[in-house]
Amino acid sequence: MSEDFVVSLMGNMFHTALKVAFPLLLSTLVAGVLISILQVVTQIQEMTLTFVPKLVVAVVVLGVAGAWMLSVLTDFARQTILSTSLL
Repeated sequence: MSEDFVVSLMGNMFHTALKVAFPLLLSTLVAGVLISILQVVTQIQEMTLTFVPKLVVAVVVLGVAGAWMLSVLTDFARQTILSTSLL
């Protein structure tokens, strides 16, 4: 394997990881900010109030986008196996 191939493979890996993780990270970030704003307005400082809604949002996003995430990861694995077998 050449250095160019390894660098390209690492770049593709990081791009795929970011693409798969982005919906989950963005949705939990938005939920966390909204819950934090609610806590500031109501002055309720309960730790479970931030954790449980973010967990529910993460489960919903995984349920909705899980098949797409799995297909992206499968395509990446298939592409990687095919490109390494050609060497």
